[in-house]
Amino acid sequence: MGIFEFLKRKRTTTLRTEERLEYLLHHGRITDGIIIDTETTPSGDEIVFYVYTLNGVDFESSELLNEEQRHDPLKFAPGAKVGIRYDPKNQGNSTLA
Repeated sequence: MGIFEFLKRKRTTTLRTEERLEYLLHHGRITDGIIIDTETTPSGDEIVFYVYTLNGVDFESSELLNEEQRHDPLKFAPGAKVGIRYDPKNQGNSTLA
């Protein structure tokens, strides 16, 4: 395979959301994080933005809350402490625990 064929090939290593969450559930580690903001989409979905620190590096991410999580709005209010499950090999890959 030449260099051009190598560069043109599609990357299949990208995980879909369900696969990513399943991977984090089985292989992820847990740390503490803080909700920094929330937003409601025009369709009525709730997005939370959170931050967590690992080895002195701050990571910021966001997640769409599922139906079960939306039933407890105080748990995901700005300033609330939450558990974050992250991939130890790719610490920026995370989800709410």
